[in-house]
Amino acid sequence: MVARPSPYPGAQAVSRAVAVLKTFTDDQPRLTLAAIARATRLNRATAYRLLAALEKEGLVARASGGDNYQLGPEAIALGSRALRSNDLRLVSRPELEALAHATHETATLEVLVERDILILDEVISPNLVGGTPFVGTRWPAHATSTGKAILAGRPEREREQFLGAQRSLPRFTAHTHTTLAGFRRELARVRARGYATVHEELEIGYAAVAAAVLNAEGLAVGALCVGGPAARLTPARLAELAPAVRQAARRVSGRLGYRAADEAAATSSPPHRSA
Repeated sequence: MVARPSPYPGAQAVSRAVAVLKTFTDDQPRLTLAAIARATRLNRATAYRLLAALEKEGLVARASGGDNYQLGPEAIALGSRALRSNDLRLVSRPELEALAHATHETATLEVLVERDILILDEVISPNLVGGTPFVGTRWPAHATSTGKAILAGRPEREREQFLGAQRSLPRFTAHTHTTLAGFRRELARVRARGYATVHEELEIGYAAVAAAVLNAEGLAVGALCVGGPAARLTPARLAELAPAVRQAARRVSGRLGYRAADEAAATSSPPHRSA
């Protein structure tokens, strides 16, 4: 019988410290010790010791008043370095700038994180009235164009895992896809046409179009998006912008090593020689 390897010393403390850091969100950027202890299911003494260690390293800091904690300057620095080192972000940046310039709308790069979409990079619209997402924001994937585009480009087992055992999906507006059958049909439409749209599904007044970025294996690893006010981005306008978004996503995919079937065939075939 092969003995199981024993946990590495200190691994539990690291795991708990990470859990503490993950309790801070956009909705709750400042938390009390009691709230952190509840969220992590740690006793107050353990949570306090972890917070003291994280505070010493600059990963958390006391908010004004002293009763609340927030992410510290070192956490911000680590996040910035992680963004700068991300290959997907680096190769997508020129396409985001080009899309924002050509469409005069906000262009974003987004990735799937569990059940949410995370904005990894953005170029803000020059219009006075425009979409105002910001890097690090998370939105429910099923109500976003990027979430639909990425899920449509993942294996069926992953799509079903995303849907899980729930009977319906959360509703945000009257236009949100909430039934599992309806959402499956929507993803099938996305796969057929190569892009996804939302029109007031996440929030009234917001619309967007997105296309998936594929890796060398042909799996969606992110999506490029153009979004803004629904008054400007009507369904007809979204359809007009879709080819540009698809082409931009395809160029990024190519930089990640993806080759479409027709491109791969052309590359592998010997050149035609005339008699």
